[in-house]
Amino acid sequence: MSLPEVALLAAAGLAAGIVNAIAGGGSLISFPALLAAGYPTVSANVTNTVALWPGYIGGALGYRAELSGQRGRAVAFSLTSVVGALAGCVLLLVTPDGVFKALVPVLIAVASLLLAVQPWLKRRLSGSGRLNGRALLHAGIFFGGVYGAYFGAGLGVMLLGILGVFVHDDLQRVNAVRAVLSLVINTVAFAAFALFGPVRWYAVAVMAVASLVGGFAGARVARRLSPAVLRGVIVTFGLGVAVALAMH
Repeated sequence: MSLPEVALLAAAGLAAGIVNAIAGGGSLISFPALLAAGYPTVSANVTNTVALWPGYIGGALGYRAELSGQRGRAVAFSLTSVVGALAGCVLLLVTPDGVFKALVPVLIAVASLLLAVQPWLKRRLSGSGRLNGRALLHAGIFFGGVYGAYFGAGLGVMLLGILGVFVHDDLQRVNAVRAVLSLVINTVAFAAFALFGPVRWYAVAVMAVASLVGGFAGARVARRLSPAVLRGVIVTFGLGVAVALAMH
């Protein structure tokens, strides 16, 4: 591996870790970098998933304070997300790539818009007495697990859009739970690809360390943003991800 290639992959891993900690969608930075470095598409895809996994650890660790008192919530949601992620791994093996990928831009855009209108929607539903959506919440988390294991770009936006509507709490605390769920879902995908995928481990060695640092740094940045600013950043980035994928 040449020095320019090392520099490219390290920079991409760092940037992807930061973006994933704040909003999700870091794969749109790291995956093209792997392609630019000359890796085949399939190898680049599985290598990217494995390499960015440490960044999700950094993101979750960066939200330790906001996770205080949320153990029960995080565990319950994580169990649902594991089931969804396992289903996503199976789906990846048995369905054509184009079927699910065609829906991805729409799904991310919907999740972004859901997050944008989340305060208004929560007030409307609460006022009408219809916000009793535990089953809907777990269904959404399950779907997030399926999506995250199968494709993953914009997973953070999708999860935060779902959690933001149904979980009554400060957005920063909700984002902390989102960071945990992103870690759980990507851990399942990491294990599947590490065991069965054509992973390029030398590229992982470079990107993994950088993504861990980026994840921790991104969480620290996100924690300093007000809820309104954080929501605006995530919605803007999520819609950008949707447009980028639609044009791909």
